[in-house]
Amino acid sequence: MNDPVRHPFQTLLLAVSASATVLAALAVPVSAARPANPCLDVVQRKQLHCPDLIMKRPFGFQLDPLTRPGHALLRAGNSIDNVGTGPAELFGVRSGARTMKARQRIYRKRGGRLGVSTGAQLTFKFVPQRGSYWKFLHAAQFDLYRLDSRGRRVGRARRGPKVSYCLRDLVHSRPGRARSPRTFVYPACNMSPRTQKVTLGTSVGWSDVYPPAYPEQWIDVTGLRGCFAYVETVDPRNGIYESNESNNSSTVVVRLPFRKGPQRCPTASRRAPDATSPGSGGYY
Repeated sequence: MNDPVRHPFQTLLLAVSASATVLAALAVPVSAARPANPCLDVVQRKQLHCPDLIMKRPFGFQLDPLTRPGHALLRAGNSIDNVGTGPAELFGVRSGARTMKARQRIYRKRGGRLGVSTGAQLTFKFVPQRGSYWKFLHAAQFDLYRLDSRGRRVGRARRGPKVSYCLRDLVHSRPGRARSPRTFVYPACNMSPRTQKVTLGTSVGWSDVYPPAYPEQWIDVTGLRGCFAYVETVDPRNGIYESNESNNSSTVVVRLPFRKGPQRCPTASRRAPDATSPGSGGYY
């Protein structure tokens, strides 16, 4: 059967409708796009007290052959410090049985606060022998990189299991910083399975510290030999917007199989980094 003759205006409407359908299919949902970081915007950051999270140099290295029999786990402690001018604060609202969607709260210099949807999520994490806690998912990441003869990274060898942290005021590590509260603002992790809202955070000048013996504070180094960079990174997925996003990692060079004492490994720099500086590299 022949198609009926259409009026030119009808043909135009059909073409427009088809184009709109194609564009709608290709369009990225508005909710999927994250807003730009206001703490890096030249104009906006002047009006805000933004956080700046750094990861201190890993400490307390020890080999653990017991947690996973037959495996060698290299343990290390870590400290997430806020050296910015405002708290690193997340406000979570229940989105599932064990999950919450979180918005970052950035405080304004003239009062009030700015809520930003960064894509951050909270999870109700079970910790063996301790219970379950509401934690910031992907708050940190532990990686082990192989080094070549010049001390350069040539590929990631292993990744540790630890990714979730409470974010809390545990240690007042830098009491002299401006806007650092004298007492803690963000207490211990929330352990309620029924709560619908949770606020997590780390104040200016405070640290969230985890010792080497804490669950999941390790990287499995079974069978590895040679020199490696043990790298700890805070907020690898930018769930918290900061005034400086380039200082989130710290590194220690280790030789495997691991033994206590000085390590003889090549370095990428002739000058050894200052291991006492927060967020710097170092050697163990």
